Amino acid sequence: MSFFFYIIVGLVSATFGSLVGLGGGIIIVPVLVYLGPYFLGEHISVSTAVGTSLAVLIFTALSSTLTFIKQKRVDFKSGWLYFITSGPGAMLGSYLTQFMDVKSFQTDFGLFMLLMAILLILRDYLKPLNVRWSIQRSFTDQKGATHTYGYSIVPALVIGLLVGLVSGLFGIGGGSLFVPAMVLLFRYPPHVATATSMFVIFLSSIMGSVTHFSLGEVDLIMVAGLAPSALVGGWLGAKIAGMLSTKKLMWVLRVTFLLVALRMIYEGITT
Repeated sequence: MSFFFYIIVGLVSATFGSLVGLGGGIIIVPVLVYLGPYFLGEHISVSTAVGTSLAVLIFTALSSTLTFIKQKRVDFKSGWLYFITSGPGAMLGSYLTQFMDVKSFQTDFGLFMLLMAILLILRDYLKPLNVRWSIQRSFTDQKGATHTYGYSIVPALVIGLLVGLVSGLFGIGGGSLFVPAMVLLFRYPPHVATATSMFVIFLSSIMGSVTHFSLGEVDLIMVAGLAPSALVGGWLGAKIAGMLSTKKLMWVLRVTFLLVALRMIYEGITT
């Protein structure tokens, strides 16, 4: 039972996480906490679920990033800039996880995801900031359309820090904050934001996993069970993302965040 459980969870979480640029932890963490007792025969602590999820994200993000690189969607220059602060932020967030209990984690996780869902729902009514940032970039999609976007160093470093904290604290990769920020603040095309987000998540998840592992919060057996199918899912999600239109991709993000948010808040309040 545990064998098939790992295969399904790893594949579904990585595919979906890669598709929307989250990394897959948005599925792995709740599943391990809620379904672990039924399918694995043991209760999984929040810190172990987060640490294990972050370790699996290394494989998910690596697989999807390599696919996105082949599609030439990753903006490496901005990605490395974000990582300057996201790496240390992931380590700090990973350290803070040990002080959270199940109830507070569920509520905080849910409220954060609800905020992201609201932000994305309002995206069609809120125009991306019309700011000419000091660094300008452009991207030409497969249809030949050129998209212009930009950023500045200080705002990018601040966002990178927040992404890292979220990544280490919740084990979800941080794309839930990263992608909307890149799209709304810096006017990134959603597909470039998703691809670049996965690249930063790959680097940050390594840093955060080191901290979780040093604290004994990474279950290597679960990582070994989830990683193989996560590699496949990361590749599959990146492939599917390249086939979806921008409008469809944004709706996937909205529905995902809203459903997860409502579920986590409900569990946090009623338990």
